[in-house]
Order: sequence, then C-alpha cells, then structure tokens
Amino acid sequence: MPLGQLAGLKPAKQLREYFGEAILEAATNNSKIVVLDGDLGNSTGASTVRKALPDRFYNIGIAESNMISISAGLAACGFIPFATSLSSFLLCNAFEQIRISVAIANLNVKLVGSHSGMTTNREGPSSMSIEDFALSLGLPTFTVLVPSDPVTMHRAVQASVEINGPVYIRSSREPMPYIYSEDDCHFQVGKANVVHEGNDVTIIACGLMVPVTLDAAVILEQEGIRARVLDMHTLRPLDQDAILTAARETAAIVTAEEHMITGGMGSAVSQVVAKNCPVPMRFIGIQDRYPRSGSLEELMKSMDMLPADVAAAARDLVLIKRNQARI
Repeated sequence: MPLGQLAGLKPAKQLREYFGEAILEAATNNSKIVVLDGDLGNSTGASTVRKALPDRFYNIGIAESNMISISAGLAACGFIPFATSLSSFLLCNAFEQIRISVAIANLNVKLVGSHSGMTTNREGPSSMSIEDFALSLGLPTFTVLVPSDPVTMHRAVQASVEINGPVYIRSSREPMPYIYSEDDCHFQVGKANVVHEGNDVTIIACGLMVPVTLDAAVILEQEGIRARVLDMHTLRPLDQDAILTAARETAAIVTAEEHMITGGMGSAVSQVVAKNCPVPMRFIGIQDRYPRSGSLEELMKSMDMLPADVAAAARDLVLIKRNQARI
C-alpha cells in the first residue's frame, strides 16, 4: 500500500528528486554553494547541479573519506560544500573524517545522505542506512534534519544553508507523499510540527514514518482513539517542549522511525521523557537486527513497522492508561 494512502495524502516522486530541485535552487541563489559527489549524482539527485552549474560540481568518485576531507578544506576557505552520497556510504565509510575534520572542527559542511533507512530494499543490508541517526547524533556539533515530504526537503536544504555549522540531511529513495502544501508548512529547525491533533496518545515520527503514522491515526480514529502525530523533522536540536507537552497532555508516547530502535530518535525522546515527565512508551523501528532483502513493504512488515503495527502500539498504551484510571 502506498505511504499515506489511508490518510488521503497526495502521491509524489522520490524524495531524492526533490533534493535535486532544492539544491539547484539553493546553488543558483548562493554562489558559495558547491556540491561534491561520490559518483552517485544520478541516484542522489545532485546531478541537477552538474548539469546546470558544472563549475560548482565535483565528482570525487567512490572515495567518501577523501570527499569529506575536501569538503572540510572548501568550508575552511569560505565555501558551503554539500557532500552527497548514499547515507550508508557517507556516514559509515567516512565517519572518522566526518568526526575529526568536520564535527570537531565545527566546519560549515552539509552532508546529504540518500537511500536512507531500508529503501535500498532488495539490495540488502550492506547498503541500508539504519545506523545513521546514531552516528550523526553522536557528533555534538551536527544539526540533524529528517524531511518527511517534498516541501520539508526544500525547507531543510534552505535552512541548512543558513546554519553556520555541520548539518546532516537524510534523504530517501522512496516516493514520499505530500504532508504539507507550499503555502502551509511551518518548518523551523528544532520545532516539531503537529500534523494530526489528538489527546489520547502521541505518536512521534520522522521521515518516511510520518505518513505511516498518519495512516495509523486513521485506523485509531475509527476505533474512537484520537492520536496526536508529531513530525519530528529535527533530531538535533530536539524539540523538548513538544515532547514534554505531549507527555503531560496525552500521558502516552509511541516513537516511529526507519532506523534501529537503539541510538535513534526513540532513544533521544525517551531520555527527555524519563528525565522530566515519565509516561508509558512504545518504540517502532528496526528491531536490533539486520533486515534481509525484499520490498520495502515486506521489510517493514518483518520489523512490525506498518500502520497496523503503529496503531497496535498506540492502542496498547491507551489500554494501559484506561486500566490505570480504574485503579
């Protein structure tokens, strides 16, 4: 089933295509922007800059560590480099260079990882990016942005240009439906968006899992359960106010992410909840094992990440709340 179908969301192209549009627009408007590519520009969307502005596009080849070192040098000279590749190649292969040359030095480098999560699907776990939240969140100077639709991808690229420091943007191979319209998207770094109102339970999601949770909210609404859905498009800085408001007002939180359940968004949210306002929680994500090859729907089913699974987790928390109220 297409993402967001139950919620009636408008279908769209693959998110990487919208990154291509967004980076070309940004580079056209800002002469300091340069794009570095790991020989995957046609796959990431970055080839739009190669075609329109070839003097500001550099194909470094299959050498991600070298690409990061060059990006750091360009940033030190006043440019705004966007280093692009598949997330698994970019974060995993070049992590030492990212840590030392970009994060510790706090340089103005933007990393854009495509084909994130399990969206390489049939190509197997070696190319899947299911640890990238843990890796990027382990770098204290990085802003981490996770767009959930075409509009937020454009906003994330625009926002990253304005941030003076390292940024990681997570892109996707999967077609992502429109959650927002161009004239109705309040994208602010560090501020989650409420995309569905409710006071029975809160579902906090990011990226691909936002349309999945909106479908889950439709399932729950048919049962008389009103779920609040938060699009946590920024993982650092994390919107602690939105998390704590949800904890106080709904007293139950489900997190949903296309990432290992350890070290990702759910771990970050649970730290905030445990420290300030403990409430029952459930965690939807990749269950601490490597997925096998298959279609995205098959992989999500194997990890209990479909809308029905999110709805079941939320339903469980609502039952806990009701039982506690009877005591």
